Amino acid sequence: MTRIVLFENIHPSAKEVFNGAGLDDVVTYASSLQPDALREALAGAQAVGIRSRTHLDAALLAGAPDLRVIGCFCIGTNQVDLDAAMLHGVPVFNAPFSNTRSVAELVLGEAILLMRRIPEKNARVHRGHWDKTASGAFEARGKTLGVVGYGNIGSQVGTLAETFGMRVVFYDVEAKLPLGNARAMPSLEALLGQADVVTLHVPGGKGTKNIIDAAALAAMKPGSILINASRGTVVDIDALHESLAAKHLSGAALDVFPTEPKSVDEPLASPLIGMDNVILTPHIGGSTQESQENIGREVAEKLVRFLQGGATKGAVNFPEIPYQDPVGSARILHVHRNLPGALGTLSSLMAEQGLNILSQNLQTRGQIGYVVSDVEGKVDDAVMTALRSHPITVRCELVY
Repeated sequence: MTRIVLFENIHPSAKEVFNGAGLDDVVTYASSLQPDALREALAGAQAVGIRSRTHLDAALLAGAPDLRVIGCFCIGTNQVDLDAAMLHGVPVFNAPFSNTRSVAELVLGEAILLMRRIPEKNARVHRGHWDKTASGAFEARGKTLGVVGYGNIGSQVGTLAETFGMRVVFYDVEAKLPLGNARAMPSLEALLGQADVVTLHVPGGKGTKNIIDAAALAAMKPGSILINASRGTVVDIDALHESLAAKHLSGAALDVFPTEPKSVDEPLASPLIGMDNVILTPHIGGSTQESQENIGREVAEKLVRFLQGGATKGAVNFPEIPYQDPVGSARILHVHRNLPGALGTLSSLMAEQGLNILSQNLQTRGQIGYVVSDVEGKVDDAVMTALRSHPITVRCELVY
C-alpha cells in the first residue's frame, strides 16, 4: 500500500484527491516537525507533502529510501535539496499558479492602504487621535506601479492595478510579453526612478539576495512605497529601516522576512516592528481558503499522476514526461545515470527477463535519465531485483 504523509496542515482537498484515486493510507500532521521526529514520520512513506517550514535536506533524503515523490504545497521549493532529490530518483512538484490571485490581491490592497496612509491613521485612532488631514494621502489612479519580476504573480498584479487606473511598468531579467498597457523597463534602476509603488516578485537565491539594498532604495522616488511578497532575502531590512526612518520612503509592506518565526507564539525579530507606516504580515500572501484548496488539489493531482502512471510533467527537478495511456500488462519506471547507451542497456535487461517492450518514453536532465516503459510479460520480484541491481540504475519502480 502506498503511504502518503502530509505536514503543515495541508488543505483537506489534497486528501480528498488521494482518497478519490484509491490512495487511502494518508497520514497528516498539523505542523512541521523537528528533524528527528520528521525522520521517524517519513519512515516507510512513498510520498510526502510539505509547505515552507519543513526542510528536506540531503541527509534526510538519504535516510528515506522508500520515498518516491515530494509535493511542495506552495510555490517555493527552496526548502528541498532539489539536486539531492533528483540524484535519488525523486521528482519534486509544486503549485506555481494556484495562489497567484491571492498574492496579487494582497499586494494591491496593501498598496492602496499605504498610499492612503491607512496603517498610520488606524494606529493613531487606537491611540486616541482623530487626525483627518489629507496630507500625504493619495489615490491609486494615475500613480505608477513598478513590478520587479513579471511572472505569474507580477503580471497579474499589474493587470489588477490597471483596473484602478494605475500606470504599470515592469522589469524582468527575461524578456516577457506585456499584459494590458504594461511597459517593460530597460533596467531595475530605471524602474525604481519612476515608480510610486514598487512590488517585488522574484525568486530567492544568490542572484536576488539584497537586490533592494541601500543603493536601490536611494534610487527610488522620494515618498514612494516598497512591497515585498516574494522572498525575505531580496530586501536589506536594515537599509529599508534607515530609508523609512529618514522619510525617503513613505511606507512599506512585507509578507516575507530573512528569518521567520518557527511557531505561532514566536515573535518576529525585525527593526521594522513598531513603525506605523509599515505593514507586516506573517507570510500569508497565499493564505486564503480558495488558494489553499486549489493548491491542495493541484499538487495532489500531480502526485497521483506520478504514483499511478509515472507522469513527471511539471516537476521542478526532474526529466518531464507527460501522462501516457497505459498499454501492455505492466509499466516500469526506471531512473538511471545519464550515460551513453543507457536506454539500450535497459532494453537489453528487459529482454533478458522475457519482457516485450510495447512503449517507451525517455527524457534526460543533467545527471539522470528517466524512462517509462510499458511491457508485456511477467514482472515479478526477480525481474525487479535484476533491474534495480544493475549499476546504471538509480531507482526502478513497478506501477502496475
